[in-house]
Amino acid sequence: MRTLIAIPIYNEERYVCRVIDRVLEHGHDVLVIDDGSTDRTPELLRCKPVSVIRHETNFGYGRSLRNAFDAASEGGYDWVITMDCDEQHEPDSIPYFLDAAGEGQADIISGSRYLVELPEDDAPPRERRGINARITAEINERLGDQLVRVGGTLLTDAFCGFKAHRVASMQHLDLTEDGYAFPMQLWVQVAAAGLRVIEIPTQLIYNDPNRSFGGELDDAGIRLAHYRHVLHCELRRHSARLPVTAWQDVHCHCPGF
Repeated sequence: MRTLIAIPIYNEERYVCRVIDRVLEHGHDVLVIDDGSTDRTPELLRCKPVSVIRHETNFGYGRSLRNAFDAASEGGYDWVITMDCDEQHEPDSIPYFLDAAGEGQADIISGSRYLVELPEDDAPPRERRGINARITAEINERLGDQLVRVGGTLLTDAFCGFKAHRVASMQHLDLTEDGYAFPMQLWVQVAAAGLRVIEIPTQLIYNDPNRSFGGELDDAGIRLAHYRHVLHCELRRHSARLPVTAWQDVHCHCPGF
């Protein structure tokens, strides 16, 4: 399998060299999407044997992932693994994703930080875990039957960015979301397209519990409402390919509806 490791980055001068060096040890091509960094990240990247897509301004996490999928398709890769650059994803877990990919039973292999019960001292920040749990539960309630029907499982972690994606399968999706609500769009389209999903356990690491989402999204209530708005708009948009129970009680003000 030809595999591309894709790493979205924004102002990661503290971590970028250590993370990339450890990822390169696994022997795969590496693509970094620098989302308009204003620190020393671009300078440090010039010293590393990786491909770089550079945004002149900060477009958002979702845009960087979309760049990664396009690059993997154009480069003829079989799989693209996405991971973060803040040392919250363990590079030594890469082989576990590839082992699961090699079994041929999934189109998306999603890391989960919650498949294994965590000691109290290792728990994530409460408001982040709470939002993740609420959104994950709603996705399972609305889309779980569809995910399970096509050979997948219910989700335990809707937001983990450590994933392996079958490149050919991703070409069935029409992803447009630029920001942190990208997973909302992804899971709806994955269910609508009948892609197979499995989760594998991955380590939960929070080096910076106060990390900013940017602007008003730092408010947990606003962030939750934004995620649900994107989720509900996407459910309406793909209602023709989803069970009625997925979208029948969705009331949102979305363009085109």
